[in-house]
Amino acid sequence: MPFVKVVKNKAYFKRFQVKYKRRREGKTDYRARKRLIAQDKNKYNTPKYRFVVRFSNRFVICQIVSAEVVGDKILAAASSKELGRYGLKVGLKNFAAAYCTGLLVARRLLQKLDLDEVYEGNDEPDGEIVMTEVGKKKNTSSKASTTTSGPSRPSWTSGSRRRPPATASSPPSRAPPTAASTSPTPTSASPATTARPRSTTPRP
Repeated sequence: MPFVKVVKNKAYFKRFQVKYKRRREGKTDYRARKRLIAQDKNKYNTPKYRFVVRFSNRFVICQIVSAEVVGDKILAAASSKELGRYGLKVGLKNFAAAYCTGLLVARRLLQKLDLDEVYEGNDEPDGEIVMTEVGKKKNTSSKASTTTSGPSRPSWTSGSRRRPPATASSPPSRAPPTAASTSPTPTSASPATTARPRSTTPRP
């Protein structure tokens, strides 16, 4: 390949267009942002909310954000820095702190929308998973699933590729041959299966 000198003259720099500031800083992926904030046309001006989680050097920040033309609008936000008032003083960036911060912003959003009394949440935390719906709570723990009545299903399903191997203690039993199969008398052929001889006379 011959050597090609890259010429960046005055015309090149006059026509050069810089990228967005947050793209130059490496903070925003605009291809992903476009797919996050694009709203369906039949929903008109309905805001599309997204849950934003950011990890800094020491804290976790959770936000409920909707995009507008003038800029993003934050509906509710919480930081793990606020967990000190609830008794969590250290470890404000780990998995537990992220869970607590998400729970805090969720309760704050429900209180802002006057829905905190409808969705009360779990008042007695005991380590079990609880799904809160309107007016009722549903326990999805393993204990609740084992107490449900119904026929027990095998460990393998019909769509699985392999079934469990048969044990050596119980070999498959074979039925003895029936008397009909060992009898020398031939069975009478049905009229439907009896072959008819072909006529050799040609048709007129």
